[in-house]
Parts: sequence; C-alpha cells; structure tokens
Amino acid sequence: MPTHRFSTTVSPVHHRLDRAGKRLRSVIGGVALAASVISTTVAPANRTHAIPLTYGQDVSGYESNHDWSASPAKFGIVKATEGLTYRDPSFARQWQELGKKGMVRGAYDYGHPGNDPIAEAEHFLSVVNDQPAKKGDLLVLDLETTDGQSVDHVNTWAKRWLAYVKAETGATPLFYSGWDFADTYGHGLAGYPLWVAYYGRAKGDVTPPADWKTWTIHQYTDTPIDQNVSALSSHQLRLLGRR
Repeated sequence: MPTHRFSTTVSPVHHRLDRAGKRLRSVIGGVALAASVISTTVAPANRTHAIPLTYGQDVSGYESNHDWSASPAKFGIVKATEGLTYRDPSFARQWQELGKKGMVRGAYDYGHPGNDPIAEAEHFLSVVNDQPAKKGDLLVLDLETTDGQSVDHVNTWAKRWLAYVKAETGATPLFYSGWDFADTYGHGLAGYPLWVAYYGRAKGDVTPPADWKTWTIHQYTDTPIDQNVSALSSHQLRLLGRR
C-alpha cells in the first residue's frame, strides 16, 4: 500500500517493508488473481452468521501499470499523496481507469504525524481535487508511522486530519492501519470507518481494535497484491464517500 513502513509497533503489516521484491511478483500474480473469487461468504470469529464479502484491491506507485480493466475487484483504492509534497505519479491514471470501469474507488494519503495535519490534509485534497470527482468516491487516511511522536500526539494528529477532510468534503474518511497500530493509536476514532490490515487470518475473520465496534474493510494479504474484503456491498461503500 504505502511506499514506506516506519511503524514503531509490531503490526500485521510489518513484513510489507520489503515492497520492491513483492511488487515484482505482482505482474505474474495478477494473471492468476484475475481468476480468483470476486466475493465469498465466510463466518468471522465474532459473528454468528455468515456474511457476504465484497472483494477489493489497493495499489500505489509500485503497481503503476496495474490493469484495472482486468481486475476482479469490486472496489479499488489508490495512493494519492504522502506527507506535504509527494504525489504518487500513477494516481491520475489509476483514478481515471477506476472511473472508466465504474467501480467504487478511493484515494489515500500516507500520513506523517511529524507534519502539520491540516497542511497535509490540504495537500491530499488538492491532489485528489485535481481529478474529476464522482459521487461515492472514498477518502482515506493511511496511518502506520509515528514519526517518533507520542501516542497522544499521533492520536490527536489523526483526529485533526480526519475532521478537516470531513469538514471540507462532507464525506467521512476511512481510517487505515495495521491492527496493532490502530489498537494503540486509534482510540476515539470509532466515528470513522475502519480499514484494518490483519494478515494470517481468514477473510473477514478479524475483531475490531480500540474503540471500533465493527470493521468496514479487512486487508488480509499483500500477495501478490494488496487484497481486501469489505463487509459492505458496493452500494453501501459508496454511501461512505463524497456526496
């Protein structure tokens, strides 16, 4: 998903530091992935009945040539920015491809709590707003690093970024992180839909961390590409996006 992995906590995404090698395998693995099941039905450990799950993928510049037209995903989320100045060079193309296919799409900022949260949120929105918007577009804060800041600082930073984006767009942004990181730094963020990375578990078999009562998207692997399932339908996901 992001280009860096600087998390100071042990997280289910810790082994994603070595992105380059894995991204090389995504070219080969993409063919096999296209034949995979789009959605499935599983029974998460904390649910008593099976629920249908919607399949999705997320990418960054590491998958700059990802072919969304051949993807079995029902939703796609792409990296737009990182920090105060970085723009993912593949964002515009991928955003447009997702729009052409008509699938649920989202954009994320890889957050750095060492920056001013409002300035970083403004940079994110400026890049996303450079592209044509559609009703239902998702906005996401990807937070996995502390930049050496305290728990209180990181938590407050996330709240300010999320609140600003919501106020500016009218859409409630999603919060993405690894399970351990979210459990430590995500208290008080349950008002924002949770996209949680937890590997080594069955699709949808994850208990929400911190204050969340439920999860919205579960990222269950990054092989050969970041793969996710949502407990929501495509229509329900769009309801979380821009009006």
